[in-house]
Amino acid sequence: MSKITSSTLLKFKQEGKKFTSLTAYDASFASAFDSEGVDVLLVGDSMGMVLQGHDDTLPVSVEDIAYHTRCVRRGVKRALLIADMPFMSYATPEQAMTNAAILMQAGANMVKVEGGHWLLETVTKLTERGIPVCAHLGLTPQSVHVFGGFKIQGRDANNAQRILDEAKAIEAAGAQLLVVECIPAPLAKAISEALTIPVIGIGAGADTDGQILVMHDLLGISSGYIPRFSKNYLKQTGEIREAIRAYIDEVEKGIFPGSEHTFS
Repeated sequence: MSKITSSTLLKFKQEGKKFTSLTAYDASFASAFDSEGVDVLLVGDSMGMVLQGHDDTLPVSVEDIAYHTRCVRRGVKRALLIADMPFMSYATPEQAMTNAAILMQAGANMVKVEGGHWLLETVTKLTERGIPVCAHLGLTPQSVHVFGGFKIQGRDANNAQRILDEAKAIEAAGAQLLVVECIPAPLAKAISEALTIPVIGIGAGADTDGQILVMHDLLGISSGYIPRFSKNYLKQTGEIREAIRAYIDEVEKGIFPGSEHTFS
């Protein structure tokens, strides 16, 4: 079974093949996701909420991400493994390089950063130094207090254009992947069509190149608020591995996300 790389995902995009991503935080779930064919695993700072019980992602540390990256790495043979750069771990390019190196040495194939134009120098410097970058635009959870809560982004024309411009700029700076979160489906489609690099959506409609879900949402075990864009595949199938396979199948066929999971 060939390993998934950024080149693989680029080929998928060029061929029009949808791919799947899930968050993972330990070796056992990572192995299950990997063996069933999930293409990308993300050690997400979402662990702050789903593992640690916080109200947001801000308390997560670099060492938290590094520890869970080491755990996930041991369960992965095929999938591309991305590690989140947590809150304020990349405020400057120098800080980003130091902390990204820790995560790459823990086993990540790529790091993910949230933000637009202010990150361009950082993305370029990381890429030049052999650290692949996945960017993240739209609803960026580390900026939740700036946004005034977990709110849909890019609904008005000015903000939609800003997000599209930032997507193009961050690709030009060297990013190899882009996650767009909680933006209107037409905007996500425009971004996916405008960029050469693959675009992964969450709460962004079915026209992105790939989809990602938090594993706890996929399995219906998230406590408290359940996002509109999530789907409980365990309830649908009754078995974890079948839930994973159903998710992959529905993404590849364009069934998920449906209109009920999408913002206009």
